[in-house]
Amino acid sequence: MASWIHPILLPLLLLQCAQQGSPEKPLWPLQRVPVVLPQQIEERPPPHFLEPAQLEVTSSCGPECHKHAPTPSYWDLRRFLSYETLHSNGQLTETAVGIYGFDLNSLNKSPAPEQGRSRAKRQIFGHDGRFSIVGGDFLLNYPFSTAVKLSTGCSGTLVGDRHVLTAAHCVHDGKNYVKGAQRLRVGFLKIQQKESQLNTTSKNPPPDKTKFQWIRVKRTHVPKGWIKGNANDIGMDYDYALLELKKTHKRRHMKLGVSPSAKQLPGQRVQFSGFDNDRPGQLVYRFCKAGDETYDLLYQHCDAQPGASGSGVYARMWDRRRRHWERKVIGVFSGHQWVDLNGAPQEFNVAVRITPLKYAQICYWIKGNYVDCREG
Repeated sequence: MASWIHPILLPLLLLQCAQQGSPEKPLWPLQRVPVVLPQQIEERPPPHFLEPAQLEVTSSCGPECHKHAPTPSYWDLRRFLSYETLHSNGQLTETAVGIYGFDLNSLNKSPAPEQGRSRAKRQIFGHDGRFSIVGGDFLLNYPFSTAVKLSTGCSGTLVGDRHVLTAAHCVHDGKNYVKGAQRLRVGFLKIQQKESQLNTTSKNPPPDKTKFQWIRVKRTHVPKGWIKGNANDIGMDYDYALLELKKTHKRRHMKLGVSPSAKQLPGQRVQFSGFDNDRPGQLVYRFCKAGDETYDLLYQHCDAQPGASGSGVYARMWDRRRRHWERKVIGVFSGHQWVDLNGAPQEFNVAVRITPLKYAQICYWIKGNYVDCREG
């Protein structure tokens, strides 16, 4: 049975999620971000757009596998952070990057994770903890208004006046761009008011009907760390993409943030909103405790269904510089991932963390310069 949340109770739920287990103010970390700069751009053969987007990602590498993976070198990181750009006219380019001001030793300082828990073979773990957001007063207001839907079936988050952060597998299967990626559209959920609703005087008016208003995508950026073959070990770390729209939207967007460790998050919880396929036309919100983590990935227990992948995982913490509470996107929900662990299949819900290097890269894609991208 689908759960929905009464509009009056929603602010209390958001406040509980942000404050539970946090006797003191949770602080956004203060740190200088490295610089990721484009160096050389080359034309690539146009893609074929053959296969539909796969909303579930499979991999043979789980949390322990990732923790014991070799530490990438400076040249490895340059290769992973180089990126392809797909233009709406079908043109494809590849951009090599340089990395400056990054300490390779920080890659070995992974946070001490909690022990992961075994899970039933379902995408909903136990009681379904998702809530459908109802009522135009909340659907059209921040932070829920930052959630958008992709025409390939995934979700995304507004991170700029015309930029959307999503998962790479929503537009690229690791080998080629998926069907629909060239004419990709982004849908904004809106309230559909009919004349009968506008003129009603009933004390119990019918629930708001919704529809999507679509905007075409101008260009799509995908890191080369993902474009190496589907479900490869490194690719999971780079399952993110940025979409630039053909025109600006009029909604408030959410800022990017470098992902803190799970233990630094308020109540050690994460939250995100997306368009799960089993609830068509509804925006679904959830929050849950973060579990195991690596330098690049965050494993959590949030209930989700296909369609939610690509959602921005965010947290609300205190910004010491600006002296106010602020929500920031700290990861991308990659989705429901099957892992072959010693011959036995296990399931994880996984988010790609926005590390300092990823922050520098995504921020440059949005801003077009590195000067505005030095503080995460």
